[in-house]
Amino acid sequence: MTQSHIRNFSIIAHVDHGKSTLADRLLEQTETVADREMQAQLLDSMDLERERGVTIKASAVRMNYKARDGQTYVINLIDTPGHVDFTYEVSRALQACEGALLVVDASQGVEAQTLTNVYLALEQDLEIIPVVNKIDLPAAQPDEIAQELEDLIGIPAENILRISAKSGIGVSDVLEQVVRDVPPPSGDADGPARALVFDSHYDQYKGVIAYVRVIDGTLSKRDMMRLMATEAKFEPVEIGVFSPIMFPVEKLEAGEVGYVATGLKTIKECRVGDTITLATKGAEKPLPGYEQAKPMVFAGIYPTDNDDYHDLRDALEKLQLNDASLVYEPETSQALNFGFRVGFLGLFHMEIVQERLEREYDLDILATAPSVKYEVVKKDGSRIFIDSPAQLPDENAIDEIREPWMKIQIYTPQTYIGPIMDLVIKKRGEVVTTEYLDATRVIMHYRMPLAELIVDFYDRLKSITQGYASLDYQIDEYQTDDLVKLDVLVNNEPIDALAMIVHRDHAYHKGQKLVTKLKELIPRQMFAVPIQAAVGKRVISRANVKAMRKDVLAKCYGGDITRKKKLLEKQKKGKKRMKMVGSVEVPQEAFMALLSLDDDD
Repeated sequence: MTQSHIRNFSIIAHVDHGKSTLADRLLEQTETVADREMQAQLLDSMDLERERGVTIKASAVRMNYKARDGQTYVINLIDTPGHVDFTYEVSRALQACEGALLVVDASQGVEAQTLTNVYLALEQDLEIIPVVNKIDLPAAQPDEIAQELEDLIGIPAENILRISAKSGIGVSDVLEQVVRDVPPPSGDADGPARALVFDSHYDQYKGVIAYVRVIDGTLSKRDMMRLMATEAKFEPVEIGVFSPIMFPVEKLEAGEVGYVATGLKTIKECRVGDTITLATKGAEKPLPGYEQAKPMVFAGIYPTDNDDYHDLRDALEKLQLNDASLVYEPETSQALNFGFRVGFLGLFHMEIVQERLEREYDLDILATAPSVKYEVVKKDGSRIFIDSPAQLPDENAIDEIREPWMKIQIYTPQTYIGPIMDLVIKKRGEVVTTEYLDATRVIMHYRMPLAELIVDFYDRLKSITQGYASLDYQIDEYQTDDLVKLDVLVNNEPIDALAMIVHRDHAYHKGQKLVTKLKELIPRQMFAVPIQAAVGKRVISRANVKAMRKDVLAKCYGGDITRKKKLLEKQKKGKKRMKMVGSVEVPQEAFMALLSLDDDD
């Protein structure tokens, strides 16, 4: 296949703007999938993806298209994940393309992720083809949205395609424009082989399957290959293309998109963004942009039944085979026994992993409140990173604690500016700038600690703006703040899984709320249970769960008062002994209480 007849493109869009539906229509138009095999959201193979309407795992498909000029073109569509947590994966998928279809909903217009993905595409120097989708909706405003896109990327509004992916209106024009405007690949067909890994998954028979875009040279089935970042060497089990099922071929040439079944047993050896070359006479320099995906959010995951610990470990191992960004290590807690400390790319990634553990592996799990990675500078000058409050050293040894701050952008109708500012300031945010996109919409730039962002910020933003605001965020820097560890003691025992790192100014307020909530949630015992919140040695809030009382005087009627006193004294001694040996079960709802401490601010 000559490079001049290949087109590689991606579809970028905000969540629920019709990306997967448009991909379905393109597959139908090019007759890549037979009608009887067609189903909605064909490239979204996970049940979770279908339910949530979000692409979680990138995929690729090869289509043959006979254009109106009579020529046949090979068009490779590389589908990207559709959430801000997977920005690195999106950037690698875009690096594998020469063009991008920018899909915008005709009733909702440009949103936060739309803009982020446009900037990612412009960084990779891609040809952007804007498309206004859902023009058949009653609330559609295709002309206004086209004008918005003209202001954003400078393409005249009259040249912007207006389509409906659901009903198929204008889809053939999309394919024509891809063939006409997206440049063909420009790699060196005779140079040393270099292929970009833009995604991978694990297959129990073929090992790690790398999704690749060949930039230079040729990859052949009989070549010995190596990955340039991890230095792993392998002989491919199979090489092929996606159509959309895997179809083996003899070789992949410069400009083509396909897969290489490596036979490797762990996905850590074949990471997204790595470069595949030949083991002998390979390329000297890898392709630019590779970095390891770093977890941003950490949580403890424990089985509710301790006998399921080994099943949970096996399930995490299997999930990690398909997701190299998931990291975990064993952890023990006095309250929850054995479990794992798991690192995620963001809150959405954490939600997906939890749901998959419960659904696909039939596990009952308990996740502690998410935390972030803090940098602790000790008085002796050494620095350590911690991702759990339990790892925090004694406060006398700490010089300062630094936490990650994020740059956030919020797109919103201007009527909600006031409530959003209130919310951000409550969450220790700082205003940077506010830009007006048009007469009614604004983009607000803030800086904010990640710890405040991950708990319930997104839900509250959606509720105060009636769902109209959209959010995007990037890591900014680590910043020193007056942070302290808030401990929770139940029956004078510290519960490590309830400890949290908070700002000193918020410690009293959060401690008081947590104690009040735990008082409602912890069941009454035969003895009084004190619940305390403490910073260091100082208790800042306390409440008692009252004891259940047995009326020992019921059988005493009349008679001497000393008889009653004797019975009460005996009961008091029994309660005291019980309190010394009795343990208090902390229910699961108590750990969830940490997530909703600010609900009624």
